[in-house]
Amino acid sequence: MKRFLFSLALCLLLLSTALPAQAAGKLIIYNWSEYIPDDVLEDFTKETGIEIIYSTYESNETMHDKLLVQKGRGYDLVCPSSYFIEQMIKEGLLLKLDKNRLKNLGNIDPKVMNLVFDPDNQYSIPYMWGTYGLIYNSARIKDAITSWNDLLRPEFKGRVMLYDDPRMTMGVALLATGSNPNSTREEDLQAAHKFLLKLRDPKNVFDVTAAKNVMVNEQSYIGGIWNGDALVAMEENADLRFVYPKEGAPLFLDSFVIPSGAINVDNAHAFIDFMLRPEIAMRSQEEYLYCTPNLETLKLLDKEQLDNRVLNPTAEDLKSCVFVSGVGEAKDLYARYWEKFITNAK
Repeated sequence: MKRFLFSLALCLLLLSTALPAQAAGKLIIYNWSEYIPDDVLEDFTKETGIEIIYSTYESNETMHDKLLVQKGRGYDLVCPSSYFIEQMIKEGLLLKLDKNRLKNLGNIDPKVMNLVFDPDNQYSIPYMWGTYGLIYNSARIKDAITSWNDLLRPEFKGRVMLYDDPRMTMGVALLATGSNPNSTREEDLQAAHKFLLKLRDPKNVFDVTAAKNVMVNEQSYIGGIWNGDALVAMEENADLRFVYPKEGAPLFLDSFVIPSGAINVDNAHAFIDFMLRPEIAMRSQEEYLYCTPNLETLKLLDKEQLDNRVLNPTAEDLKSCVFVSGVGEAKDLYARYWEKFITNAK
C-alpha cells in the first residue's frame, strides 16, 4: 500500500511539473513600450486571475528578429504593425485565431478589417492605428507648411526631426518624391534615398525615442511624427502644430497576434477580447492618444475628442494617406537603401 501511495504521489508530481504555463494562469505579452495602460493590465488580472508577464520593444524589427530566432516561442501575444504581419504569416510565426472566442470583434470598424496583409483577419485583430504626419513650431516658422518637401527648405537646415523607423521615414521620402509608400520599384527607392540624403546633417535628429522632446524643447523646428506623439508634444508646447501633408501620409495599424509557439493560447484570446471592450479601448486611446478602430468606443468620446483632427482625422485628412503594408522581397531593397542612408553611403 505504501509503495502504491508513493508511486501515485510521484506520478502526480511529474504531471504537475509537466503542465503548460496555461494551467498556472499566465499570459506573456511582448509589446511596444507605453502602449497598454498599467491599470488595464491590472484589471484584466483582477477579473480573470491570469498573471501577466509584460516586456517591451522599441521597433518592429527588434520584435520580429527575436521571434524569428526563437521560432515563435517565448511569448503569447505581440502587437506588430501591419507591414510586418504579412511577413510573419509567411514565416510561420503566427497562429490562426479562433474568432468564436472573440465576442467583441464586431466592435471593430470594417474599414480596418480584411486588409491586404491579412485577408479575413485570420491572424490579427486591430488594436490602434494612426498617422505619421508633419509637426512644426509655429513660433519659429511663419510660412505655411503643407508638404513633406518643406523639410528641405534651407532655413530648416539642422532643425529637422525624423524617426529612425525605416518604413515610416522611407515612406515619407517616397511620398515626397511622388511614389506610393509601399512601392517595390527600385527607381522609386533610389529617388527616396536621394531625398533623404539631402536631410543628412549632424544637427538633424533621427530618433523615435527623442522625437517628442526635441520638438518640445525646440531643438528641432519641423519633422515627421506619429499623431499620438504629436498630441503629447502639443500639450507641452502650445506653439506646435500638426499637418497632414498634401502628398498624403503613411498610416500604421498595430494589431494583436498570437505567436505560433505560444503556450497560453486561451489566455491570449481572453485578453484580446477584453481589449475589444469599448470602455477598455477608450482607456487606451485616452492614455496614448492614438486612433481607436473600435466604433463603440467612438460613441463614448466627448465632442472635443471627436473634433480633434489629430486624434480623429477626417476623411478629407486621410484622402491621400496609405496604410504601410508588406513589400515582399522588396524588403531587402528597403533595408539596403535605408542602410545606405544611415551610413551616408552614396
